[in-house]
Amino acid sequence: MTGPFQPPPGMAPRSVLVRNCTACGACCAAPDIAALGKPLGVPCVHLGAGCLCVIYDARPAVCRNYAPDWVCGEVAPLPTLDARVRRFLEIYGLQDELTE
Repeated sequence: MTGPFQPPPGMAPRSVLVRNCTACGACCAAPDIAALGKPLGVPCVHLGAGCLCVIYDARPAVCRNYAPDWVCGEVAPLPTLDARVRRFLEIYGLQDELTE
């Protein structure tokens, strides 16, 4: 089986139950988003309470076009936004790109 919810070879299988956005905030905090001038690993200034976008109706195309995938099932269960961001960056091998 292949598709956006199928993890790449070498990654542990993930739950088939996580197929929709879980409002975990990882996609709004982990990647860099050039359209918003948002650096890697820093939560978007538009990420509000409950990890919801406060400009949802006017969000840029890069945000509108993001679709949940197997990574969401990997990070969403983690207890904090910081933990979800760290795991997201680890999955993509970007954890060493952060400046502290």
